[in-house]
Amino acid sequence: MEPRLPWPLPQRLQVPRLSIRRRLSALSGGACRPTTWRHQPIALLCYFMSVSTIQQLTNRVALYRSVPTRLLSRAWGRLNGVELPNWLRRPVYTLYIWKFGVNMQEAAVEDLDHYRNLGEFFRRRLKPAVRPLCTSCCLTSPADGMILHFGRVKNSEVEQVKGVTYSLESFLGPQRSQSNEPSSSFSDLLLSSPENDLFHVVVYLSPGDYHGFHSPTDWRVELRRHFPGSLMSVSPSVAHWIKGLFCFNERVVLTGQWQHGFFSLTAVGATNVGSIRVYFDRELHTNTPHYSKGTFFDRSYVDQVLKVAGEGCVASLNKGGVVLHKGEAVGEFNLGSTIVLLFEAPKDFSFNLQPGQRIRVGEGLCSL
Repeated sequence: MEPRLPWPLPQRLQVPRLSIRRRLSALSGGACRPTTWRHQPIALLCYFMSVSTIQQLTNRVALYRSVPTRLLSRAWGRLNGVELPNWLRRPVYTLYIWKFGVNMQEAAVEDLDHYRNLGEFFRRRLKPAVRPLCTSCCLTSPADGMILHFGRVKNSEVEQVKGVTYSLESFLGPQRSQSNEPSSSFSDLLLSSPENDLFHVVVYLSPGDYHGFHSPTDWRVELRRHFPGSLMSVSPSVAHWIKGLFCFNERVVLTGQWQHGFFSLTAVGATNVGSIRVYFDRELHTNTPHYSKGTFFDRSYVDQVLKVAGEGCVASLNKGGVVLHKGEAVGEFNLGSTIVLLFEAPKDFSFNLQPGQRIRVGEGLCSL
């Protein structure tokens, strides 16, 4: 004999829907009456799980920030410089190519035996024809990588990934006003015209990408600002749970002017990025053993007259700064990292991009 149910079957099927709806409503509102906890075990469990998750996330961030990433990155940099025997080069590089999806057909030298160490392989050059320059767009991609975020700067806050912001002032450092009028926000200090707005775009370079970065437009670099700092990973997964990640990490900020006003290109360091090189600035040294938290070092290129040349770069310094042309090689990372462009443009400026889109050096970024 089948057991009898305490109530008719149709009624039994209808009760949970109403009960679950009430419980979800109570949870979403964030308020539950103490007298009802013993009647709502599911809500009680969800509450303790949410508190535990927040605590674990906080501890996770604190633990990760305590890791000596600068020391590890310097050690990795030394390891990259160790010359590999000929018999070991091909297996090591083949494994790396398979793991990170490297396209060696684009490399200027495809023969794996040519690269004496991992550092040379990471910094491999490309064939000139594989990165055609978009001539119809005033702004092109400075690097190979993935578009993390882009858009208009609002309230002097910039998004490193969707929903996670950081302070523009913390990222760029203090600025001098371009006008005598008092500014209502930090963004106003950068704008040369009230008819313009500030925009930004973030390009993430994965370990398998080409590690050089190029000038995205014709512009003049007036100042280099170097922020020593941490070298945490800048992968999208980490950028989602560490607010202000780009402000904590070591970075090199190049600022100056382009046809619409203020323009900046920032190379953000990351774990295992033992160095950030700027070809026309031989005085720049990154990831040094000692630094003071919160400090930065400036070098002005204004009022200097000389010629400088680097690997793949011939930049001229005049009394107005370093003149760079669109597509010109500017520098390189050791392994992957991030490039952040912050610039002034007319209010009708618009990007021709999608979040998560793969992009390559020289491809157009906008429709202006």
